[in-house]
Amino acid sequence: MALLIDTSVLIDTERRNRSLSRELGEDDRAISVITASELLHGVHRTDSATARRRRAAFVEQLFTAVEALPITMVVARIHAEIWTDLKNRGDLIGSHDLWIAATALSQDMAVATAKMRDFERVPGLTVVPV
Repeated sequence: MALLIDTSVLIDTERRNRSLSRELGEDDRAISVITASELLHGVHRTDSATARRRRAAFVEQLFTAVEALPITMVVARIHAEIWTDLKNRGDLIGSHDLWIAATALSQDMAVATAKMRDFERVPGLTVVPV
């Protein structure tokens, strides 16, 4: 099954100076544009110029290697359903994670994450621990 990679996995990959192939194998993979934004936010808020350049290089290399899937009307409809379901159950997760989960469901992808507890709450979502 193809994987939508959560930001938590990518941050850990960068910090440990590992490759995605080592962490995830050779499955088809993508990220959400939400993940792209979170990674870029991390670049912009890095205080050290040296660390910022290193982080920016990691992020830009990732963007050339992995497709960033957009938010479409299909994703928006799934997002609204998940959001309503989780809110009605009193079991909401973070708004960015909701968008990532909706993107994965729209593409019939699993989410690769270090945040299992959050994503496991989403009905029908396959979650791969990393």
